[in-house]
Amino acid sequence: MAGIRINHLYKRYGKDKHEVVKDFNMEIHDKEFVVFVGPSGCGKSTTLRMIAGLEDITEGEIYIGDQLVNKLAPKDRDISMVFQNYALYPNMSVYENIAFGLRMRKMPKHEIDLAVKNASRILEIESFLNRKPKDLSGGQRQRVALGRAIVRDPKLFLMDEPLSNLDAKLRATMRMEIKKLHQKLGTTFIFVTHDQVEAMTMADRIVVMRDGIIQQCDTPELIYSKPANTFVASFIGSPQINFINGLIQENPQGDLEFQTNRFKLKVHETVEEVLRKHNQVNKKIIMGIRPEGVNLESLFSETVITGTYHYNELMGADRFLYLDIGQEKMLIARVDPLVRLNENEKVKVELDMSKAHFFHRDTGERFAE
Repeated sequence: MAGIRINHLYKRYGKDKHEVVKDFNMEIHDKEFVVFVGPSGCGKSTTLRMIAGLEDITEGEIYIGDQLVNKLAPKDRDISMVFQNYALYPNMSVYENIAFGLRMRKMPKHEIDLAVKNASRILEIESFLNRKPKDLSGGQRQRVALGRAIVRDPKLFLMDEPLSNLDAKLRATMRMEIKKLHQKLGTTFIFVTHDQVEAMTMADRIVVMRDGIIQQCDTPELIYSKPANTFVASFIGSPQINFINGLIQENPQGDLEFQTNRFKLKVHETVEEVLRKHNQVNKKIIMGIRPEGVNLESLFSETVITGTYHYNELMGADRFLYLDIGQEKMLIARVDPLVRLNENEKVKVELDMSKAHFFHRDTGERFAE
């Protein structure tokens, strides 16, 4: 098995040298499950393809284990890749599809048979080894694609949007199956997706990308609770985090307040020192607070604001209220699903300021300790 080291990786296209990946640096540990996530066109799949050897590197270095692989052909990198479209041979049986790569290596027949049966047992597809891909469901085809990858016993698994063609229920099942597979095999996995739920539920570490640049690389817990900037904060989490524009000012008692033209909110004591250190007193700033930090129970008057109820979304165990508080976007509050309100009703909500984040108005960077 092996870790991966990526140093100053760039990918440029065309005569204008358009940069799709810009100065990508990271180290992926042996047996780690890393997810690259970001919107379409952010460079995540291009980065994966450079690791696989399917895309030329413009600049930089990629090491798999201790070996520099920049010039190695894909077949010599000891990797297996699973694609979005499964890439199965329609005229071959499931058994033949899984065995194909091993036959190309001219492995002995009995070893191929053992490897195929072992992979099919792990993935629970023994019962349809004689079927053709057209006779399988989407989830079964994805398992066959995984089987073809794991029989090779590679150092590294690369997966490019492998679940995007599946329905929501099957995606949830396959997320769990792939995570279990990672634990069974004890191999390094790199998984590419645009789905933040997949990233949050599967990864040991998440790499959030935008415009070819790493925005943050961290555990799911820290990506969610301590986002590096407004992009990460808004991309991770559903519904999205609330952003409110305002001003930091000191009140007559010497406490810091977050002020808009509609309300004032006392800044939590754990954040006061940070904002003072970064000289944000009397500065315009962006506050971010997730829907679970906004609720109907009013305990502290200095963190209560009034909004006008417009509509809601029922999500089973939660209901999300959308309130007009005089900002560009509605404030979203997560409440009990039994809550009922009338359109245009005035609603008092409390903001848990201990859960608020503060971001630089111009750069979008979060003010941290």
